[in-house]
Amino acid sequence: MGTDRGQRLHAARDAAGDVRRSGAAESLRDIISDLAAGLVGGLGIVPGANLGDGVAVFEAVHGSAPDIAGKGLANPTALMQSARLMLAHLGERDAAVRMQSAIEAVYAEGKHLTGDVGGAAGTAEFTEAVIAKL
Repeated sequence: MGTDRGQRLHAARDAAGDVRRSGAAESLRDIISDLAAGLVGGLGIVPGANLGDGVAVFEAVHGSAPDIAGKGLANPTALMQSARLMLAHLGERDAAVRMQSAIEAVYAEGKHLTGDVGGAAGTAEFTEAVIAKL
């Protein structure tokens, strides 16, 4: 997402007709997360967790990537890492560690990486490699 788009104020009406606004603070978070993602290899590998009182949402940081949707090219690492965070949050520490170890093993082996991290594998091939390491 470009910073110009992210810096615009967005207003929406909820079911009660109240206006909700987001803008500068949300834009700053987007910019910082994009910059941090660049430090670790890109948005395709960055997980996200939004934690509140009694609620939690786990998701990949990147957007829907409509340019590659349905082509089997997306790197599923971000989604897998988000699932790993969810497992840890739910107290499933052993499963979270196993998932992390499997992901790391696939990256270390280097044979089934997606194009965004220098490989030639598609989404399914990468996923199958991680499953095999579990």
